[in-house]
Amino acid sequence: MRRLIIAITGASGIIYGVRALQLLKDVADVETHAIISPSALRTAADEIDMPAEEIRGLADKLYNYRDIGAAVSSGSFRTAGMLVAPCSIKTLSGIANCYNDELIVRAADVCLKERRRVVLLLRETPLHAGHIALMDQATRNGAIIMPPVPAFYSKPQTIDDIVTQTVGRALDLFDIHLPLVKRWKEETDVSN
Repeated sequence: MRRLIIAITGASGIIYGVRALQLLKDVADVETHAIISPSALRTAADEIDMPAEEIRGLADKLYNYRDIGAAVSSGSFRTAGMLVAPCSIKTLSGIANCYNDELIVRAADVCLKERRRVVLLLRETPLHAGHIALMDQATRNGAIIMPPVPAFYSKPQTIDDIVTQTVGRALDLFDIHLPLVKRWKEETDVSN
């Protein structure tokens, strides 16, 4: 059984983290370990029609945002890594600067020091130089910055199509391949 940490922060785009938890429910060999910030639940009230208890119930294991002694705060607790979806600038800053004052940043820091994947679906635009510097530092620390940019080659018809494709591509980075992800053609047209 692979364990994957899913962190949901207060940035706009709560649906990305929720959809990750929903999609992973159907993956038999993946156990989800979720951390949901209080700001995430506040944002969820504005963005999606799902009560907080239902969001919390999507995870196989849920941790308190303030519990820096939780299982996922230790490198000896083996995981496949961590997806932060969406990732706020505050969380990016904590990860870039190793400022472990709460469990999301602590768990990310642990994954990075153990050389495990950390994927950040950064949700901010436009960006100033400070944001770009934080992205650079987080990348130098080992994180993967993945802004949730739509892939239009998949010909999305709904917002749900866009969200699902983006989350599926993020999960690809953990070698979790979902059949619903539309992939760019792998064959090359040699007639040109």
